[in-house]
Amino acid sequence: MSDASDARLTDRRNFIRFLAASPVMTPTAVRTLVGSLALGSTSALAQSYDVLRAPAQAVGDVIATPEQALNVMDFEPAAKKALPPAHYGYLASGVDGDETLRANHEAFSKIRIRTRRLIDVRKIDTSVTLFGQTYGTPIMLAPVSSQGAFHPEAETAVAKAATVKGNGMILSTVGSTSIEDVTEARGAPVWYMLYPTDDWTVTEALVKRAEAAGAPAIVLTVDRQGGRNTETLFRLRRDDTRNCKDCHAGGFVNEVSRKPMFDDLDVSKVTNLYGTGMTWDYVDRLRKIVKGKLVLKGIVTHEDAEEALKHGVDAIIVSNHGGRAEESLYPTIEALPEVVKAVNGKIPVLVDGGFRRGTDVIKALAMGAAAVCIGRPYCWGLAAFGEPGVAAVLAIMQREFETIMKQVGALRIENITADMVNVG
Repeated sequence: MSDASDARLTDRRNFIRFLAASPVMTPTAVRTLVGSLALGSTSALAQSYDVLRAPAQAVGDVIATPEQALNVMDFEPAAKKALPPAHYGYLASGVDGDETLRANHEAFSKIRIRTRRLIDVRKIDTSVTLFGQTYGTPIMLAPVSSQGAFHPEAETAVAKAATVKGNGMILSTVGSTSIEDVTEARGAPVWYMLYPTDDWTVTEALVKRAEAAGAPAIVLTVDRQGGRNTETLFRLRRDDTRNCKDCHAGGFVNEVSRKPMFDDLDVSKVTNLYGTGMTWDYVDRLRKIVKGKLVLKGIVTHEDAEEALKHGVDAIIVSNHGGRAEESLYPTIEALPEVVKAVNGKIPVLVDGGFRRGTDVIKALAMGAAAVCIGRPYCWGLAAFGEPGVAAVLAIMQREFETIMKQVGALRIENITADMVNVG
């Protein structure tokens, strides 16, 4: 062995002794580092900092606490473990073969980030302002129905977790919690996502109640008019041995109308939740009764974006319902540029679908989104651990987002520009 090799070996041994004496090093962490060094890994020294920081968890295990998660995907197996098969199936399902669901996230891998150097990024500001209200982050919580199926505290737990960083929140018409209770838990107004039903009297009542509770925006979902084939849900239902008839008796009156937003409403004339006969005339009619902002959720083409402008819409959410509307294979991040170009800065454009990393968020903002909405990730956290799980998911995505902001040299959201990404 050469003198140089002897010196390297001595340096390694001394480094290991130093770490072993540290009060923050566990035996597992020491063994991991020793193994890396023994294999001669050139990056072992740099990786040692991650060993010090990472939670003690065996590879392949389902996390037992929110603190063990390294990324938001770690919460999905924990949610699956915690939920009955049918409830997990409802959360996990896309439509048909789930190809659009997968495409939503996989499309982010086609977008590359251009990083910048030698910029002082010790202080950054991630706040955004939408409709005059300031949020601490551009990461908003998308509307997800029936969150009581995931955790008893449902949307209340989500709203409380959102107060930590000031995430915006959109409540579904068929949420398990009323808008009044969610607003109280959030400590601030939330947006209201409207399933219009096919009874205008019910529609008006839902809008009035939401606005009376302080909702600054009514978000009309327009992507559920054609029905859907949720195969993953149907398959997992077969594995569920529970008697689910008490909660799922079938039909609008027996099932959906029991949600709190329909309390004291006469729903006897309602035959569907989604307003399957909606046209742009319906948007005009709704525009006349909505006192605040009117947002359309589910727009994915420039033609519809241009039409939305003509009908007085105040914002658009580019969405395919998280891959649950149709099997189009058109990822929302790919649809975003044509919608942004069509509105030409006249109204804000938000986007949801497939967001799992802070890097996904910055890509969308660089491509013109004013904010992004996440759905499944926070519901994984809710299902697995309740409010602490949601808080952990939001903290992880926020941390990743702040990290990539620093790496591109953006001190504020408005510093995130199109030249920070390469697409295709």
